Amino acid sequence: MIQNKLVNLTAAERFLRYVKIDTQSDPESPTYPSTEKQKNLGRLLVEELLAMGINDAHMDDFCYVYATMPSNTDKNVPVICFCSHMDTSPDCSGEGVKPIIHYNYQGEDIVLPDDNSQVLRMHEHPDLKNQIGNDIITASGTTLLGADNKAGVAEIMDACYQLVNNPDIKHGDIRILFTPDEEIGRGVDKVDIKKLGAYAGYTIDGESAGHLENETFSADGAKLVINGISAHPGFAKDKMESAIKIAGQIIASLPLDLSPEGTELKQGFVHPVSISGHVEQATIDFIIRDFDEANLHHHADSIRRITEIILKSYPNSSYELHIKPQYRNMRVVLDEHPQIVEYGMEAIRRAGLNAKLESIRGGTDGSRLSFMGLPCPNIFAGEHAFHGKQEWVSIQDMNKAVEVILNLCEVWEERS
Repeated sequence: MIQNKLVNLTAAERFLRYVKIDTQSDPESPTYPSTEKQKNLGRLLVEELLAMGINDAHMDDFCYVYATMPSNTDKNVPVICFCSHMDTSPDCSGEGVKPIIHYNYQGEDIVLPDDNSQVLRMHEHPDLKNQIGNDIITASGTTLLGADNKAGVAEIMDACYQLVNNPDIKHGDIRILFTPDEEIGRGVDKVDIKKLGAYAGYTIDGESAGHLENETFSADGAKLVINGISAHPGFAKDKMESAIKIAGQIIASLPLDLSPEGTELKQGFVHPVSISGHVEQATIDFIIRDFDEANLHHHADSIRRITEIILKSYPNSSYELHIKPQYRNMRVVLDEHPQIVEYGMEAIRRAGLNAKLESIRGGTDGSRLSFMGLPCPNIFAGEHAFHGKQEWVSIQDMNKAVEVILNLCEVWEERS
C-alpha cells in the first residue's frame, strides 16, 4: 500500500510522477492494450485510489481502470463519469521524460535544456500570453511531456482526493475511468459500458483553460492499395508500372486545401499517414476528417478520383480503396442532451473562468463513448502542443481543471 504522504499530493505533484512512466501506445500492435507498459501507470493509479479509501478501484485485463466515488447525498443524482487516457502518442518518444517547472513565467522564450533548438516562443504558443505569473511545466527537449493526457489523469485523481476528504461537497455516484490506447484510436474498444453504468461522461482532455468541446471531427480511415506491374529493371521499358511511383504521384496530387497543413476551423482534410510497398504493390494509409459526416464520402471520392486520373497513364495497373469508420462527431448525440453541456459550462463559470464552447479538430474517447450510450463532452486539461517535444501545461490551469471537476459534481447534485 502507498504511504499516506504520497496520497495527499497536488495535481501537479501527481502529474510529475505520472509523466516519468512511459505509456506510449503502439498502432502496429494487435494486443489490448497495445503495450504492456501502460499497465504500469494503471497499477499505480489503482494503488493510489485504494489508499484514498476508494475500495472498488481496479484494473481489468485490458488495462482499463475503474473506480467509484459513492454518493454522499440523499438526492437521486444521475451517475456521471470522468475519463482520461493513460497512453501517450506514438509520434514522439515518451521514454525518460524529465519534467521541468519554469516558475513565474514572464513571457520570455523557454529554451529546453537537453535540446537548445527546442524553444517555446509566445508567438508560436499563443496561450502563453495567458500564463504570465504562472508556473509552466515542460519536458527537457528530447521527449514529449505527456500532458496529453496525464494532466487529465492527475486532475481527476486530485479531484477524487478532494471529494474523499471534503464530504461537504455533495455529489451523486461518480465513476472514474482511465483508458489505454486512445492515441491510436482504440481507447474504448474494450470498455465495459454496463459496468460503468453512467448517464453522462466528461473527458478531461482539452487544451485552454475555460474551454469545453461539444463537437469533434467525424473520422474514417482509408487504405489505398495500388497494384502495379513488376519487371526486371534491365528489361522494363514499356512493361514496368511501379506501384511505388504511382503512390508517390497520388500523394503529390493531393490539393493543399484538402490537407491538414492547408485547412483550419471547420474545414476537413485527407491526410496520408503512412506508405509502404514495392514495385508490384504499394499501400497508402490515410485518415479522413470532417465535422460533417456526409463530407467524409466526398473526401474518399477525392482519393478515388485522383487515383483514377493518375492510373490513366498506367493502363495495366489497378487499385482498391478500403474505407473503415473510426469515430463520429459527438455533437449529434450531445445536442439531444443539452443539460450535459450546460452543466459543464456552469462548472467552468463557477471556477471564475470565461466558459467557451469549442469544436476540436480531432477526436477524444468521448467521441465514441457518446455513440456507445454515454454522452461525453470534453473539458480542458490545460495541455498544449501535444504530441511533440514542446508540449507544456501550467500548474494553475491544472488546478482550475480540478476545480471544474468538483464544481460539476456539485452542479449535478444541486439540480437533481
